[in-house]
Amino acid sequence: MRLLNAERIKLLSTRSTWWCALLAVALPVLFALFYASQAGDFLTLNVGTTQSGYQFGLVLVMVLATVSITSEHRFGTIRGTYQAVPSRVPVLLAKAVLLAVLAGLIGELAAFGSLAMAHLVQPEVDLAVNTATEWREVAGVGLVYAVAAVLALAVGELLRQTAGAVALLLGYVLLAESAVREIPGVGEQVARWLPFFASRVFLGSAEGEDATVSAPYGPWAGLGLFAGTTLVLLALAAVVARRRDA
Repeated sequence: MRLLNAERIKLLSTRSTWWCALLAVALPVLFALFYASQAGDFLTLNVGTTQSGYQFGLVLVMVLATVSITSEHRFGTIRGTYQAVPSRVPVLLAKAVLLAVLAGLIGELAAFGSLAMAHLVQPEVDLAVNTATEWREVAGVGLVYAVAAVLALAVGELLRQTAGAVALLLGYVLLAESAVREIPGVGEQVARWLPFFASRVFLGSAEGEDATVSAPYGPWAGLGLFAGTTLVLLALAAVVARRRDA
């Protein structure tokens, strides 16, 4: 508990954490405002489409998680922590737990805030969350944010350099998986097993198609694939943290 409390103080005492958290909530909500205001014959407004801007928040949550570890390596502040906890793995796990909780909370605020904003703009549209699918589309955003934050933490620990880690993550999320789909012959088959496509399967927002039909697995299996990839990266980061100098 002392380690969790110490990591909580470090995480929440920096301005970058609060700014990233604020923007990660605000941008999806503002996108929902724009989307709902334009909804009509060409844009369908429903519970799922109110979450169309969730990736704005996802990117910021990943930046937050990456900076939380790379900045400590940059300024050397993590050396004191590693001296207090020589095994290092508990430190990484404590950071992962705190980031997952914070990112999950940010995701829920962004998701339900987006839903509420769309309802305010288009009160005549039925945006009630009634089915299990609709609950997954909204409440599931927090789960995706939580897993993505841990993934970004692992990448940050592996690279230990803010610009490189952020560039790698953003390049992968925004470009790489889409580029894989364009590979002739095998692109579509390979892309369906990539982690962020799997997260979109979970949320029902896989690009350009019905995620549960196009993927060879269901929504919860998609979340499992996303989380499994993250756990592999976190385990690798733990091994590297133990073997490499702080």
